[in-house]
Amino acid sequence: MPVMKILKKNLADEVTWQYDGEVLRREENSITVEAFFNRDDMPFQEIVLKRNDRFVETFYTDRWFNIFEIYDCDNGKLKGWYCNITKPAIIEDDSVSYVDLALDLWVSADGKRKVLDEDELEELGLDDEMRQKAFAGLRELEQYFESKNPPR
Repeated sequence: MPVMKILKKNLADEVTWQYDGEVLRREENSITVEAFFNRDDMPFQEIVLKRNDRFVETFYTDRWFNIFEIYDCDNGKLKGWYCNITKPAIIEDDSVSYVDLALDLWVSADGKRKVLDEDELEELGLDDEMRQKAFAGLRELEQYFESKNPPR
């Protein structure tokens, strides 16, 4: 499978984090890649993100979010879904880039949902249209998880 460079950007279109992911599936308006957590172990919500945890990440060109399914590196069990509210992704031949809008949704493996970083979203000073799109993306994500049918 081809390898894609994943580029997380800020509002100024500057790359703030990058890593490689192997393409699992590519569709007209989305791409799903497999990547491995490349930072030291860190507590997050009720779990610990561990170096080499498996991330199955789906990016969309027509939605205001991406979804990372996270699996434990030791036992392969699903830890949960980390969802970034973003501008729609730009998928090119060898890269996927997205502008992170700070707001996040964490969904644990048992389905509990928590909205994160609303304060960071406020600090971005988005215009009304961008704020509305960000919150519409969050509502769309919450509906997927309420229906117990997260997008794959």
